[in-house]
Amino acid sequence: MIIFTSMNQAFYKLLSESTAHRISREFIRDYVFQNPEKLQYLMEIGLNEKDKIHIKACWSLELIFEIKLELILPNINEFLEKIGQYKNHSAIRPVSKICLFLSKSKTIKLTENQETKIIETCLDWLIQDEKVAAKAYSMITLYNFGKKYSWINEELKTILSQDFFKHSAAYKAAAKEIIEKLK
Repeated sequence: MIIFTSMNQAFYKLLSESTAHRISREFIRDYVFQNPEKLQYLMEIGLNEKDKIHIKACWSLELIFEIKLELILPNINEFLEKIGQYKNHSAIRPVSKICLFLSKSKTIKLTENQETKIIETCLDWLIQDEKVAAKAYSMITLYNFGKKYSWINEELKTILSQDFFKHSAAYKAAAKEIIEKLK
């Protein structure tokens, strides 16, 4: 539950004034690293799709977890419960990248249920009308899990082969790379 103290209100204002520019997102990331008590508040905003700035929180969470993925652990179950509910492409892109980080982590051991949630969501993003970046991160995430669950490889080959000619050059490049790895 979000507690609105004057310090949280100031941080909320700071986050709401941030932009998609890398330097702005890095500023929020660095601010949270310097004020670790803000991470929980940032997570709560990012996980609340009804909050008008949840997208901005997701952008910064991606950069935080890219450096210190273990910081997701206190909220990992709530994060995984919410990932399939995002509708805005600008939130799905960073969330899909966080899933990619989780899929390749050597230090965070996910449960089978947690892996299943990521796999199912990435499959959904891959077959739905989603932006290329989220699809590309989903492909790589699924490829990573395919090393453990062989059934994913066949599913992934089928989806990428069937959809290949329907998409942009960027999608085709990402799909081609994964298809080559699956051979």
